[in-house]
Parts: sequence; C-alpha cells; structure tokens
Amino acid sequence: MQQDGNVFRMNIAIDGPAGAGKSTVARKVAGQLGYIYIDTGAMYRAVTLSALRNRVEPENSAALSEHAKTLNIVLRPGEHGQLVYLNGEDVTDLIRSREVTLSVSQVAANETVRSVLTDMQRKLAQDKGVVMDGRDIGTSVLPNAELKVFLTASVQERALRRYREIGLSQGITLEQLEKEIASRDKLDAERDISPLVCADDAIVLDSTSMSIDEVAAAIVNLSRTKLAEAK
Repeated sequence: MQQDGNVFRMNIAIDGPAGAGKSTVARKVAGQLGYIYIDTGAMYRAVTLSALRNRVEPENSAALSEHAKTLNIVLRPGEHGQLVYLNGEDVTDLIRSREVTLSVSQVAANETVRSVLTDMQRKLAQDKGVVMDGRDIGTSVLPNAELKVFLTASVQERALRRYREIGLSQGITLEQLEKEIASRDKLDAERDISPLVCADDAIVLDSTSMSIDEVAAAIVNLSRTKLAEAK
C-alpha cells in the first residue's frame, strides 16, 4: 500500500471467468475510488486481433510468440470507457468481434504472449492506485495486490448477459453462448500457463443474483475497509 499525500492507495485485482462482469465492475470501482482501470483482457484481444489479421495461427506457438513481441498496445481513458490502441490504431470496437472472442483463449495460453503482457501490466501498477481485471491477476500478475476479488456467476447467467450484449446483433443463440462460455471456462482452467484459479487470499463474490452496481459497491466497501485498517 502506498501513501500519496494524505491518501493511501492500493492495487485491486479482480479475477473471474468470461462473462462475470469483471470489466464493467472494475471500471465502476476505479471511477468511484479515483483509481486507474486496466483491462488486461483487452490487451490479449488486441494481440489476437493482430494475429488473425496477419494470418498467424493461434496454435502456432513459435510464430505467435515472435509476433507478440512486435506489438505496441496502449490503453487510454475515453469518454465512454477505456480505449485500446494497437500500433497506433484505435481497435477498441474491433477487439470485441466474435472472431476474436473465439480465438483469444488460445492466444492467452501462449507463454511468451503472457510474459510480454504481464511485464506491461506490472509496470502500469507499480505506483499503486490501479484496478486490474483478468483471469490471473491475483495469482500471477499482481500476487501482492492488497485486495483480491474472484468474481463469478453461473454459466447460464453469464451466457444470458452476453446474449443481451451481443446475441441479437451477431445472430447468436443463447444456447450457443452457453456452450462457448462453458468451453472457454474449461480452456482457461486447464491451460498450463497461469490457469484461471481463485487466489487463496481472494474474496469470492457470486454475482448471479447481484446487479453490477451492487457488486461494485461491495468491492468499494471492501477496499475502504482495507484502507482504514492500513492507517
């Protein structure tokens, strides 16, 4: 924990499976605390987008490793959320395509990709006051984060949320999304490099029956308790 003037700041790690609401919650928490929000999933999506554009197959580990080293990924705050730049191009919307979504787990399993991005993420958090979400933040990227939250929800609820977000616009059925999310859970949990697991010292929040605002408020309260204890 670090003191900035008379204010103590910490790093908050929010992990969890696909569709649990991590990014939305993390953004709200950062806004309420005046912290910096870092969407690590967007960084992996940017690598995936570039690989697909350049016809680098996600399963070609060697080629993907070399390709990742050439990329410049920058996160910037925007009027309606975080903006993602890939080699100077705004790819904020492009990285949310269905094609990227279906390939990002394979890319994220690449050891070199994770090493390159993890180094970037740690540098962003070195001055504290960061809310970072992903799948291995509390276990690998920021193992010393002062507050760790594992945010989850049922597969059915996560699929329903994703369906409301993209289902109608992309012509995907709820059943398809349930199968894809369950498959992604399996890939994330079984990968050899930094698998999706709940850190031993993380607080588990099941958001199945909670609103985004309720989850954000719970995490803000937890952070304020931690800060009060540090004074």
